[in-house]
Amino acid sequence: MRVLGVDPGTWRTGVGILDFEKGACNPVHYEVLWLQGKSKKDYQELSKRLRKIHDSLTEVFKIYKPDVMALEDVFYGQDFKAAVRIGEARAVAILAATEFDVRVSEYSPTQVKSAVCGNGRASKIQIQYMVRHLLKLRENPPADAADALAVAICHCHSSKYVQLSTGNSR
Repeated sequence: MRVLGVDPGTWRTGVGILDFEKGACNPVHYEVLWLQGKSKKDYQELSKRLRKIHDSLTEVFKIYKPDVMALEDVFYGQDFKAAVRIGEARAVAILAATEFDVRVSEYSPTQVKSAVCGNGRASKIQIQYMVRHLLKLRENPPADAADALAVAICHCHSSKYVQLSTGNSR
Protein backbone atom coordinates (compact mmCIF):
# COMPACT_ATOMS: atom_id res chain seq x y z
CA MET A 1 0.00 0.00 0.00
CA ARG A 2 1.35 3.43 -0.93
CA VAL A 3 0.38 6.20 1.50
CA LEU A 4 0.59 9.92 0.83
CA GLY A 5 0.75 11.95 4.03
CA VAL A 6 -0.02 15.65 3.74
CA ASP A 7 0.54 18.38 6.33
CA PRO A 8 -1.53 21.17 4.77
CA GLY A 9 -0.80 24.83 5.30
CA THR A 10 -1.21 27.98 3.28
CA TRP A 11 2.43 29.05 3.71
CA ARG A 12 4.09 25.62 3.55
CA THR A 13 2.60 22.21 2.86
CA GLY A 14 4.43 19.04 3.82
CA VAL A 15 4.27 15.97 1.60
CA GLY A 16 5.49 12.49 2.51
CA ILE A 17 5.05 9.18 0.71
CA LEU A 18 5.57 5.75 2.23
CA ASP A 19 5.23 2.22 0.96
CA PHE A 20 3.74 -0.03 3.64
CA GLU A 21 4.65 -3.66 2.99
CA LYS A 22 4.85 -6.62 5.36
CA GLY A 23 4.42 -4.37 8.38
CA ALA A 24 7.25 -2.00 7.42
CA CYS A 25 7.06 1.65 6.37
CA ASN A 26 9.55 2.49 3.63
CA PRO A 27 10.12 6.11 2.61
CA VAL A 28 9.60 6.89 -1.07
CA HIS A 29 9.60 10.70 -1.22
CA TYR A 30 9.18 13.77 0.95
CA GLU A 31 9.24 17.50 0.34
CA VAL A 32 7.94 20.85 1.50
CA LEU A 33 5.87 22.89 -0.92
CA TRP A 34 6.89 26.51 -0.34
CA LEU A 35 3.80 28.52 -1.20
CA GLN A 36 5.13 31.93 -0.30
CA GLY A 37 8.32 33.74 -1.22
CA LYS A 38 10.78 35.08 1.33
CA SER A 39 10.28 38.76 0.47
CA LYS A 40 7.26 41.05 0.20
CA LYS A 41 7.67 41.28 -3.58
CA ASP A 42 7.11 37.50 -3.77
CA TYR A 43 3.81 37.70 -1.85
CA GLN A 44 1.09 35.49 -3.30
CA GLU A 45 -2.64 35.90 -2.66
CA LEU A 46 -4.32 33.05 -0.81
CA SER A 47 -6.16 31.92 -3.93
CA LYS A 48 -2.87 31.51 -5.80
CA ARG A 49 -1.32 29.59 -2.92
CA LEU A 50 -4.31 27.24 -2.80
CA ARG A 51 -3.99 26.72 -6.55
CA LYS A 52 -0.31 25.89 -6.09
CA ILE A 53 -1.21 23.25 -3.47
CA HIS A 54 -3.71 21.71 -5.88
CA ASP A 55 -1.35 21.73 -8.85
CA SER A 56 1.60 20.37 -6.83
CA LEU A 57 -0.46 17.57 -5.29
CA THR A 58 -1.88 16.72 -8.70
CA GLU A 59 1.70 16.15 -9.87
CA VAL A 60 2.41 14.02 -6.79
CA PHE A 61 -0.66 11.87 -7.55
CA LYS A 62 0.41 11.45 -11.18
CA ILE A 63 4.01 10.54 -10.36
CA TYR A 64 3.67 8.42 -7.20
CA LYS A 65 0.15 6.98 -7.59
CA PRO A 66 -0.73 6.63 -3.89
CA ASP A 67 -3.49 4.29 -2.75
CA VAL A 68 -4.58 6.54 0.11
CA MET A 69 -4.00 10.07 1.36
CA ALA A 70 -3.72 10.66 5.12
CA LEU A 71 -4.36 14.08 6.65
CA GLU A 72 -4.46 15.55 10.13
CA ASP A 73 -7.82 16.82 11.33
CA VAL A 74 -7.97 20.58 11.81
CA PHE A 75 -6.65 21.56 15.22
CA TYR A 76 -8.25 24.66 16.67
CA GLY A 77 -5.96 26.21 19.22
CA GLN A 78 -5.99 29.90 19.94
CA ASP A 79 -6.00 31.20 16.37
CA PHE A 80 -9.37 30.66 14.72
CA LYS A 81 -8.27 32.37 11.49
CA ALA A 82 -5.29 30.00 11.15
CA ALA A 83 -7.60 27.01 11.67
CA VAL A 84 -9.86 28.27 8.87
CA ARG A 85 -6.85 28.71 6.53
CA ILE A 86 -5.63 25.20 7.28
CA GLY A 87 -9.15 23.95 6.58
CA GLU A 88 -9.02 25.62 3.19
CA ALA A 89 -5.68 23.96 2.40
CA ARG A 90 -7.08 20.60 3.55
CA ALA A 91 -10.10 21.04 1.27
CA VAL A 92 -7.83 21.65 -1.73
CA ALA A 93 -5.80 18.52 -0.88
CA ILE A 94 -8.98 16.45 -0.53
CA LEU A 95 -10.23 17.78 -3.87
CA ALA A 96 -6.98 16.74 -5.55
CA ALA A 97 -7.30 13.25 -4.03
CA THR A 98 -10.88 12.84 -5.24
CA GLU A 99 -9.81 13.74 -8.78
CA PHE A 100 -7.63 10.60 -8.73
CA ASP A 101 -10.14 8.43 -6.82
CA VAL A 102 -7.74 8.22 -3.89
CA ARG A 103 -9.27 7.37 -0.53
CA VAL A 104 -8.76 9.97 2.24
CA SER A 105 -8.19 9.09 5.91
CA GLU A 106 -8.05 11.65 8.70
CA TYR A 107 -6.35 11.50 12.09
CA SER A 108 -6.28 13.81 15.07
CA PRO A 109 -2.97 15.49 15.95
CA THR A 110 -2.91 13.43 19.16
CA GLN A 111 -3.30 10.17 17.21
CA VAL A 112 -0.44 11.13 14.88
CA LYS A 113 1.91 12.14 17.69
CA SER A 114 1.07 9.01 19.69
CA ALA A 115 1.65 6.75 16.67
CA VAL A 116 5.09 8.23 16.02
CA CYS A 117 6.35 9.29 19.45
CA GLY A 118 4.17 7.40 21.93
CA ASN A 119 3.18 10.78 23.35
CA GLY A 120 0.16 12.74 22.13
CA ARG A 121 1.79 16.00 23.15
CA ALA A 122 5.14 15.51 21.40
CA SER A 123 6.96 18.56 20.02
CA LYS A 124 7.84 19.14 16.37
CA ILE A 125 11.49 18.37 17.18
CA GLN A 126 10.49 15.03 18.74
CA ILE A 127 8.41 14.21 15.67
CA GLN A 128 11.32 15.01 13.34
CA TYR A 129 13.68 12.83 15.39
CA MET A 130 11.28 9.88 15.59
CA VAL A 131 10.38 10.05 11.89
CA ARG A 132 14.09 9.98 11.08
CA HIS A 133 14.61 7.04 13.45
CA LEU A 134 11.55 5.03 12.34
CA LEU A 135 12.24 5.48 8.63
CA LYS A 136 16.02 5.15 8.98
CA LEU A 137 16.68 8.47 7.26
CA ARG A 138 20.17 9.99 7.25
CA GLU A 139 18.99 13.31 8.65
CA ASN A 140 15.91 14.90 10.12
CA PRO A 141 13.45 15.85 7.38
CA PRO A 142 12.19 19.46 7.37
CA ALA A 143 9.48 19.97 10.00
CA ASP A 144 6.54 20.12 7.57
CA ALA A 145 7.74 17.06 5.64
CA ALA A 146 8.29 15.22 8.95
CA ASP A 147 4.69 16.02 9.94
CA ALA A 148 3.44 14.66 6.60
CA LEU A 149 5.51 11.49 7.03
CA ALA A 150 4.18 11.17 10.60
CA VAL A 151 0.59 11.25 9.32
CA ALA A 152 1.48 8.55 6.78
CA ILE A 153 3.12 6.44 9.52
CA CYS A 154 0.00 6.87 11.66
CA HIS A 155 -2.15 5.61 8.79
CA CYS A 156 0.12 2.60 8.28
CA HIS A 157 -0.07 1.71 11.97
CA SER A 158 -3.84 2.18 12.01
CA SER A 159 -4.23 0.07 8.86
CA LYS A 160 -2.07 -2.69 10.35
CA TYR A 161 -4.19 -2.87 13.49
CA VAL A 162 -7.41 -2.82 11.49
CA GLN A 163 -6.13 -5.69 9.33
CA LEU A 164 -5.05 -7.70 12.37
CA SER A 165 -8.34 -7.20 14.21
CA THR A 166 -10.48 -8.09 11.20
CA GLY A 167 -8.27 -10.80 9.80
CA ASN A 168 -8.02 -8.98 6.46
CA SER A 169 -4.68 -8.67 4.71
CA ARG A 170 -3.56 -6.81 1.62
